[in-house]
Amino acid sequence: MDALRNGSLLTRERVIAIPIMVGVASLLSLLWLFGFGHGTLDPFGRPLGTDFSQVYAAGKMVLAGNAADVWNWPRHFAVQQQIQHSTTVDLYGWHYPPPFLLVAAPLAALSYIPALLVWQALTLGAFAWLMWRVVPRWETVLLVAAAPVTLVCITHGHNGFLTAFLLGGGLLLLERKPFAAGLLLGCLIYKPQLALIIPPLLLVSRNWRAIAGACLSAALLVAVTLLLWGWPVWQAFIDSLPLTRHVVLEEGRTGWYKIMSTFSAVRMWGGSIELAYVVQSFVTAAAIAAVVLLSFRGNVRLRNSAVAAAVILSTPYVLDYDFVVLGLGIAWLWLDGEENGFLPWDRALLALVWVAPLAARQIAHFADFPLGLVIAAIMLAIPLRRSFVRASPSRRSREAFAQ
Repeated sequence: MDALRNGSLLTRERVIAIPIMVGVASLLSLLWLFGFGHGTLDPFGRPLGTDFSQVYAAGKMVLAGNAADVWNWPRHFAVQQQIQHSTTVDLYGWHYPPPFLLVAAPLAALSYIPALLVWQALTLGAFAWLMWRVVPRWETVLLVAAAPVTLVCITHGHNGFLTAFLLGGGLLLLERKPFAAGLLLGCLIYKPQLALIIPPLLLVSRNWRAIAGACLSAALLVAVTLLLWGWPVWQAFIDSLPLTRHVVLEEGRTGWYKIMSTFSAVRMWGGSIELAYVVQSFVTAAAIAAVVLLSFRGNVRLRNSAVAAAVILSTPYVLDYDFVVLGLGIAWLWLDGEENGFLPWDRALLALVWVAPLAARQIAHFADFPLGLVIAAIMLAIPLRRSFVRASPSRRSREAFAQ
């Protein structure tokens, strides 16, 4: 326990050896999924990249001139079945705003598996490069590539790496190049439920150049979609929102154990929809308040790590592949710890955040324990605690911080 408390258990050798072992296991898992599958299906009969099936199908529909039909679930599902040459695959519903079609359409110009590999390689590569810019060491790339959440994101063929790249790039540039930072942050319009924290962050800092950049990039993305496909795609998206909210969020057809939000935890434990919305609103407000508070306290690293956690905590709909953004929080907290010292349990908790996505979904499924929500809360609590302990003049606090 003492070794966990003071972090001595996490020697440099272990910090390298453990990710190597996890990374090898992840690589073998991917080789098995691709090597023993059948066509575009894995050994379990699911599409390789599972959720990528919806992205690729949406792109095919756009290239066929049917962009507005992407939000028509039966038609979208029919295209997925044609692509997979199977009538037994599950439906992977499309819930994104039209700007994400700008990604889906070019990918659909390739064959399915090459498109999946290109999509994941480009976005993972961009995110790994960004993390190296935050912590410029070769171990950083190892920790990103071998992270359990990386395997989760790849096997789902998802956009977690893109989201983390846009968020992390925006935060990294926010003080030095605010307009460029805003351009990156504005692109999160493609996944707006993970961008709830951005407007309060920019407004409280009165970063008008970043706000201008965010408005510009968001407006350009909207304008391009209108130019290419007209208003019908936006009308189709808006019309789909009530059904998406009811079926996916409120009824939890995705599975409460997969949705790792406060809303889902309340519903998983038997709470009503109304109670879930109320509790989620309090958590969202608390996450925003924490980011605002840390913005005023002046430590950019602690603020940025809190933003990464608040992105997860502030939304009622978030899954484990979205937890890629917590890697940003780990990186900034580690830098702050190296410069100012680690508090007791800091390093052990950061290690828990790194490894937990490996089992968070399974633990929630079999034990009704929302581990994903817990590690997101831990990621918000760490920068808050570090900020207040650093400000404390007490001898006890200074001694604890120096340990």
